[in-house]
Amino acid sequence: MENSRVIQIVLADHQLIFRDGMKSLLEGQPDFAVVGEAGTATQTLRLVRDLHPDVLVLDMAMPGGGLAVLKKLTAMPQPVRVIALVPAADRETMMTALSNGARGVIGRETTAALLVKSIRTATTDQYWIGRDDVGLIVEQMRRLTQQAEAEQHAKRFRLTRREMDIVTAVAAGESNKGIAERLSLSEDTVKHHVSHVFDKLGVYSRLELAVFAINHKLVKDVTLAS
Repeated sequence: MENSRVIQIVLADHQLIFRDGMKSLLEGQPDFAVVGEAGTATQTLRLVRDLHPDVLVLDMAMPGGGLAVLKKLTAMPQPVRVIALVPAADRETMMTALSNGARGVIGRETTAALLVKSIRTATTDQYWIGRDDVGLIVEQMRRLTQQAEAEQHAKRFRLTRREMDIVTAVAAGESNKGIAERLSLSEDTVKHHVSHVFDKLGVYSRLELAVFAINHKLVKDVTLAS
């Protein structure tokens, strides 16, 4: 992106006074132009469709749902780089925003300088994450990827969510009694689930089940009970 190009920005936040503050500080940048403002999800989507901004600064807690906006934006032919505004300590929302297409995440309590830097970073097609949050978010993203992979493999073997709970517990070495207590089931129900899982996967023992689960990525590596 050339230095002379003006970066067009849409601000989407449910608090007018907060939007006004962002607008004032962003328009203080010679190469920034706030071309639209929205207070709801519906308004945000309409503005993005009509204005084709370079960057959308999106309040994840806005009426109609910031997450819903992110998901709908991915279906639009003209991409927009999204900087998600989240509560500073809400790392789960940060992770959710990134996994649904956001180019950056910043806390609502962030400094003006960091907001400006996050927008500039997004326009170079890089990701912006606060340095203090990188490790935690990367770990959460890794877990999310593992979970999605496990769910994909579970579908392949026609395992239900409850059966996956049983597989994970057995692979971790839990007894039927322990599984029953943790999942609020009767031991007979757990035994029924275990037997059904054995039939579906073609295994004959808990150890075989654990090895099968690890080899087929139904669970991440665990220490097998002896």
